[in-house]
Amino acid sequence: MWRRSTRVLCRHVARREYSRVCPPPAKSAGPLIRVSNHVARLGPPKEGPKPRQLLSLPPFPGHPLPGKRSHEGGVVSRVTAVSWVKYYFDGIYDSTIQSHFKQGLVQMECPGMIEKEGQMKPMRKIRPSEVMEVGARVYVPVSVVESRVSRRFDCIPSGTLYPNADEIEYMQRRVKYKDSAIIVLNKPPKLPVKGNLPVHNSMDALAAAALSYGNNKGPKLVHRLDRESSGLHLMGRTKESVSLLQWLYTDFNKGKSSCQAWDDACEARYQRYWALVIGSPKEKEGLICAPLSKVLLDNGKTERVILAHQSGLEASQKAITQYRVLGPTINGCSWIELRPLTSRKHQLRVHCAEALGTPIVGDYKYGWFVHRRWKQMPHVDVEPTSGLPYKLRRPAGLDVQKGSVLSKVPLLHLHCRELVLPNIAKFLLILDQKLDSLHPAVSSKPDILRFVASMPSHMKISWNLMSSYLV
Repeated sequence: MWRRSTRVLCRHVARREYSRVCPPPAKSAGPLIRVSNHVARLGPPKEGPKPRQLLSLPPFPGHPLPGKRSHEGGVVSRVTAVSWVKYYFDGIYDSTIQSHFKQGLVQMECPGMIEKEGQMKPMRKIRPSEVMEVGARVYVPVSVVESRVSRRFDCIPSGTLYPNADEIEYMQRRVKYKDSAIIVLNKPPKLPVKGNLPVHNSMDALAAAALSYGNNKGPKLVHRLDRESSGLHLMGRTKESVSLLQWLYTDFNKGKSSCQAWDDACEARYQRYWALVIGSPKEKEGLICAPLSKVLLDNGKTERVILAHQSGLEASQKAITQYRVLGPTINGCSWIELRPLTSRKHQLRVHCAEALGTPIVGDYKYGWFVHRRWKQMPHVDVEPTSGLPYKLRRPAGLDVQKGSVLSKVPLLHLHCRELVLPNIAKFLLILDQKLDSLHPAVSSKPDILRFVASMPSHMKISWNLMSSYLV
């Protein structure tokens, strides 16, 4: 009798097809009794975890990746998924990226699947060791880029007539790279690049005092960022490097040189910006080809850049910008990635405001009326996977009055995040070298340099707010 009952018990145990970790869903989805503070209430069942906000990486370009050695012993090495994610998010801790892979949060689009209207394509989880194919697109949660925001607002010390010790130390902390030819630094917002008489703490004046590093003269500006924008800023240390960089950043047709490595490095040069815009472009990615022209207002006191008319009667300049939407629309705004193919004044700001119809948050010069309408209208956002509406859950203890997207007067959300350019110090020796061979120490240096800069405090707060909706 005891053996018979044991067999019956074993049969019942064998039929159990679920585990304690993942029990089957309840058959009835009726109301449940919840007790809190010794008070019983009848309420709906607890909802499961909501989907995470996803950030899309650009399509995998293939190897070799700019600024990274992918040839070992003459054999082209393969690029794995974890290497590609670490390459794109340079500066993020490896442990953070590894934890996202271990939790199965890194996904990839399933090839051959049709995208439903209003929803994203079906995706699958990928392993860290999976080999990337050309054109593959990876999606990661926005939490991979989250970072702690300093309680003190990261701004430059108060300007004086001449740069003081605090300003010099502050500028030296902003330097990301320095060699014999160039200096790359992370420019903070609200710092003018070129100063005149009433501006004392401009970029060129502070660089001459703080970034000379033993040279007779300080570094010179090569390209300019707007006063309100932030990000990677390039400066030349010598006369030869400044002239070579100015030639590199001109939009004229450049002929081929006798050095094939220099030509390949010039073709690989690019800049990528991250921006938060009001609304969302109709297409997720595209190319903007809209020439720009300048007009004078207030009897010539102010200058404004507008899209050139098709009549062609006024002087205009060619302007081309690539754009790509990074994630879904949040609080009426969306994050996009911009890659300018030409260097024009206010090119990205005008293209976003007038060509796409989505001005950058904090750009009151080209999007003042959109800002007023955006602050007044109610925002209804939709989950990218399920298509259901949801509301903003404001994180507790986060100060949003530092120029973020939820402050009354947001700062400009435009940041030069990535910069790829030739190794100027190396090619100055190669182009001027009259010998047949170079020194091994020079030839071993990389042909291409790549830099990634972190966002300023107000953009970090806006980014962290984006992930607080669903996670």
